[in-house]
Amino acid sequence: MKEQLLEPVLRRLRIKKILPVLLRVPNCHLLDVGCGWEARFLREVEPYIAVGVGIDAKAPDMHTPKIHTIRTRLNSDLPFADASFDVVTMLAVLEHLDQAEAVVAEVFRILRPGGVFCGTVPSMLAKPVLEFLAFRLGIINAKEIRDHKQYFTRNSLSIFMKECGFTHFKHHYFQFYMNNFFLAQKK
Repeated sequence: MKEQLLEPVLRRLRIKKILPVLLRVPNCHLLDVGCGWEARFLREVEPYIAVGVGIDAKAPDMHTPKIHTIRTRLNSDLPFADASFDVVTMLAVLEHLDQAEAVVAEVFRILRPGGVFCGTVPSMLAKPVLEFLAFRLGIINAKEIRDHKQYFTRNSLSIFMKECGFTHFKHHYFQFYMNNFFLAQKK
């Protein structure tokens, strides 16, 4: 599968947001929910983590000394024990989930106490822009944009995280308010 023109740029911007979080966690055990068909994020952060696991319905078969992937559907049951990870990432995935609340409640379950759930999700302002870039210009994946189930504001994302069990929530917009960056910590 070939990436659309703008996809690598967007991925680098997401990595730039997440890397400082990973650097604050010594011997980080990371789960990347929705790692994609090449697990590119995991491969790029491999030098900064102790263990990295990627899950996705399209996950590649990858096993290195630090990283492995699991091909599975993202539904209400994640295949991990309670308190398994220090950090869970979800980069441009939440908007695609059919059972988003159930999956994020599972993220809460598998995070260690003090663990951080962080990710990116498009804001409401992004919808017309993403549709224009995908359907008119063809520089981002149109199939991915058609699959978006929801968009978030700061307030709707905060409420959503609280409903899933998170009590500590930080947020800021980036990319001209088109994207939400969030950190939710399990206490």
